[in-house]
Amino acid sequence: MTLTELRYLVAIADHGHFGRAAAAAGVAQPTLSAQLRKLEDYLGVELVERSRKGVRLTAAGERIVTHARRALAEQQAILRLTRHRAKPLEGPYRLGAIPTLGPYLLPSLLPALKQAHPRLDLVVIEDLTDNLLGLLDDGRLDAALVALPVELRGRQATPLFDEGFFAVEPADTDRPLPLPDEAPAISEAELAAARLLVLSDGHCLRDQILAACARPSPGGDDFRAASLETLRELVAAGFGTTLVPALAAHAWQRGGERRMIFRPVEGEAGHRRIGLVWRRGTGEADAAALARVCRSAVPAEVRPVDD
Repeated sequence: MTLTELRYLVAIADHGHFGRAAAAAGVAQPTLSAQLRKLEDYLGVELVERSRKGVRLTAAGERIVTHARRALAEQQAILRLTRHRAKPLEGPYRLGAIPTLGPYLLPSLLPALKQAHPRLDLVVIEDLTDNLLGLLDDGRLDAALVALPVELRGRQATPLFDEGFFAVEPADTDRPLPLPDEAPAISEAELAAARLLVLSDGHCLRDQILAACARPSPGGDDFRAASLETLRELVAAGFGTTLVPALAAHAWQRGGERRMIFRPVEGEAGHRRIGLVWRRGTGEADAAALARVCRSAVPAEVRPVDD
């Protein structure tokens, strides 16, 4: 059994097609197919089901590919220990980010990373927290930017910054908009009485918003959106109130948003903590370097947190 054979198996799992898997692996399709047969013969179990419709993993193949991903991730960790050791964050690095953070943090983070680590070859993957942690565990991500806390079984985390929430309400067309940062804070009673617009299931921000508003779950007639931008349009159209993180709120204000009012949320539940998560025992120097850049690059609207 070789790492090359495991890499071909992972390619099949990712692409579900011999031709596409071979192209991604950079080999001819007969070569990939023959190597998979060799792996199946060695293990004594069928790993893939072949048909005219394509190819898919068997139950045994699904279990084995999980371990294969980890083995390949450890191979990359070994390579990082012996290559480009003059500085951390050189060469390929795969970073995950949650959708409610990435569009608003990356504009300041990416230029800072490029300046501090010019030899970094960065790939950014945006997804929900649970999906990012799964990719991290499988070795398909090196680290992820998520809202803390998360389960740390087999993982390590460091806090980066605290980000306050803003209640976003439709603007009153009969009154002038308050200047940025001059709108009054919203009270718990006002939040409790508001028609709340939230993100759909799976977004960690959804649960944080419900906690900040002291609600166990949204009402049956509440809107549920897939993105902050959809919530933005719902609020602007007068359908209700939502809570958004500070980076998003200030990005909308800087963009000239005048259809809504932004009011800070006070209290212990009125913020979230953003952190960096990576696999335990791997990529320590890279994660430490990335965390330093993140803390130094965050806009003034958030509060950096020392590890």
